[in-house]
Amino acid sequence: QAWWFSVQENAELGLLVDRSIYFVSSNPHSLPNMLCGHIKVHQEAVIDYLRRENPENLWPEWERLVAEGNHEASANLLYYVARSHRRANPEHARNIQEQESRLGIHRIDNPNYLDVGVQIIELGKLDPDLFDPRISMPGLERLAQSDALLFNIDYPLGMAAYSLFSQVSASIPDLLGVYIMGKAATLNGRVGDVMLPNVVYDEHSQNTFLFKNSIGAADVAPYLLYGTVFDNQKSVTVRGTFLQNQRFMDVFYKEGYTDIEMEAGPYLSGIYEDIYPQRYPINEIVNLFINAPYDIGILHYASDRPYGRGQSLLSKNLSYFGVDATYAASTAILRRIFQQELRRLAG
Repeated sequence: QAWWFSVQENAELGLLVDRSIYFVSSNPHSLPNMLCGHIKVHQEAVIDYLRRENPENLWPEWERLVAEGNHEASANLLYYVARSHRRANPEHARNIQEQESRLGIHRIDNPNYLDVGVQIIELGKLDPDLFDPRISMPGLERLAQSDALLFNIDYPLGMAAYSLFSQVSASIPDLLGVYIMGKAATLNGRVGDVMLPNVVYDEHSQNTFLFKNSIGAADVAPYLLYGTVFDNQKSVTVRGTFLQNQRFMDVFYKEGYTDIEMEAGPYLSGIYEDIYPQRYPINEIVNLFINAPYDIGILHYASDRPYGRGQSLLSKNLSYFGVDATYAASTAILRRIFQQELRRLAG
């Protein structure tokens, strides 16, 4: 609650008062990158930095992508390099922050009490001409009429996800959708694949949640350049990365669970309590298909394969090689939010 009060106090001009929101749990960079257009404005400076500094030896990769004419992968690489470019150039970082603020993208990077940053994005102030081409669609000029917010938090794990979502959902007048993007271990895919569950077993509550995932394979696959999308997956939310072993994973796999992660179950417990005026149950099958009054979208991109490699869960830092799945998932989320908001405005 104190975290939420801190977010409210740092939000500009009572931004969170009486505003409907699309709740997103993801990273703090991919959504603003695709919305604010700073790569279009500062592209030459970022390319020059990439050529001079060659972080992670990515300059040959850039030359290869340019030679292939692979515009989407080139954009992903520049988004990735822009992070280190901003750290090395504080003045450039300030310019981007000012540009984001003009476009209604507000960052609360260090709220008190919990190290979970927030972005509050005013859909009505965005400029569709600056959008990444992947999220463009007809009718986006009507977003100027929107009073809705996109509320993105830097994805918490475990019961932190439940606690923070419960506080947010209890404090706002209208929730328009919940979209969760995070890393997971895959038992049947490869690193960089994207998994879309519609069944989640939660080790915290021991509930099995059934729900309609509003994001489908067709929403992700056109934008995923190197991996594969698996929909209709069964996910298990585990309590921690070091508590799983081969025997546990054998049991999961034999029951058809292929997606091991750490936040979907607690989020679904919070969604249950937002829909029904009661505490989430314990050790039950919970059907959210029927009564969910808003979108629920869950996307996991595979960061490691512990079943085949013997790694601890979520131990691999994907670095640049995670950007393909990250931006494919971000594209799917933003396109879904725009479709829902345009439908609401037409309503």
